[in-house]
Amino acid sequence: MNNEPVQSPTPEPRWLLPVIDVVMVVVAFVLGYVLRYDLQLIRPVIDPARAELLPYAPYAAIYAIILYLNYSGNNLYKNVRGRTLSEETTIIINGVTIATVILLALFFLIQPLVTSRLMLVYVAALTVILLVAVRIGRRIVLARLRERGVGVQRVLIVGMGETGKSVLGTLISRRDYGLEVLGYLDDAPPTLATEAQDDTQRLGRVPYLGRPEDLRETLTAHRPDIVIITLPWRHYDFVMHLARAAQRVGVEVRIVPDIFQLNMRRVQVENLDGIPLLGLTGGHRLTSTSRLYKRALDLLLVTVSAPLWLLVMAAVALAIRLEGPGPIFYRQTRLGENGRPFKMVKFRSMIPEADAMRAALMKQHNHLDPRHMKLPDDPRVTRIGRFLRRTSLDELPNLFNVIRGEMSLVGPRPPTPDEVELYQDWHRQRLDTIPGMTGLWQVSGRSNIPFDEMVLMDIYYIENWSLPFDVQLLLMTVPHVLSRKGAY
Repeated sequence: MNNEPVQSPTPEPRWLLPVIDVVMVVVAFVLGYVLRYDLQLIRPVIDPARAELLPYAPYAAIYAIILYLNYSGNNLYKNVRGRTLSEETTIIINGVTIATVILLALFFLIQPLVTSRLMLVYVAALTVILLVAVRIGRRIVLARLRERGVGVQRVLIVGMGETGKSVLGTLISRRDYGLEVLGYLDDAPPTLATEAQDDTQRLGRVPYLGRPEDLRETLTAHRPDIVIITLPWRHYDFVMHLARAAQRVGVEVRIVPDIFQLNMRRVQVENLDGIPLLGLTGGHRLTSTSRLYKRALDLLLVTVSAPLWLLVMAAVALAIRLEGPGPIFYRQTRLGENGRPFKMVKFRSMIPEADAMRAALMKQHNHLDPRHMKLPDDPRVTRIGRFLRRTSLDELPNLFNVIRGEMSLVGPRPPTPDEVELYQDWHRQRLDTIPGMTGLWQVSGRSNIPFDEMVLMDIYYIENWSLPFDVQLLLMTVPHVLSRKGAY
């Protein structure tokens, strides 16, 4: 079995990143020299006249060579799809540690006249900082390029069962993978009587392109770069027939075998005298410890920021009161974790009789999805309400629901009971966790995201929850709120 990671294409040449790393090592040695001999941090230099930068050049070269060999061996210079920044940082730190220890050993053996162990510590710290900064900058540049279609591979999914939806949810939630889903093949297209006729064969914005038997025609018509087959493994012969058909026309093939149709985060591997045993953990629900951590983060952030959001809420409440008659707050029944109802609190952004007008608006705009009704130019929204919605300030009172434990800062948005009545079974998975004020959907396009894609993102969040993931989504929320993209 070949355990080499599969590379994904990138627009930059392969030699560029190693060259940049070498340049960063040189910069780290120069800055380390300045910190040690010019600024003399931590400890003064006894004889600065003997301190020259040039004698460190051979050691910088050795340092760079060690890093290159280490990083090449650990595939840091390969564009491994799905590798996180923390994983790259770990590889960088390990490489710098090894290179630093080797140089310290050389200092001890050679006993050169001009060396500084403290300077080498500075160089190690600076190298880590600079190389991580390079990776962050590279990720930002690649993300901007992918938005313009550069370095993106087009994917066709064959099979849209539970596994296919999981794959689709991952691809639309992780744009950094550089994979764009052009469509899918399945035995039966999705049908929803409430959707417009031209949308009945779409899952979100992903079109239904036919049955799996139509693969050859689909490959010719749409020319995907990758085909991902998620059909059950009991159809082995048919799966291999599809794989060979794709390979004949030069299309890459990925197959999800039965064992991986289990979410691998739920699988525990044991070894029984050489016999592998797979154990399954219970579902995707938060453990009591994870729930405690999530709750602690919510209360900490809400408490620390209380003076700010209370002041903003007072200003918003005054603006709503001055605009005209009607209540300041709007309370609506929503369904939380496991479908438990609660009263969600928001600032009123619509006229008082807005709920009575909903049915008429649905008839007038029959293209809207009743499970997630979002109208860009909703006539019910007030002048102040339009500003509140564009800035998401109308949701600020949700913090009271967070304090009461009915919501979290991060999680799927809570639906209304009427919306849940229209759900298909797989949609109800988004009710498996506590709802939140922001989430993956909000930082990926908000109201511009179709309902099915929103649900897939919510399921991806539930299956991949971690405390750092919550922190990441909170940090991503700020620029997305300021951009006002998809907010109405």
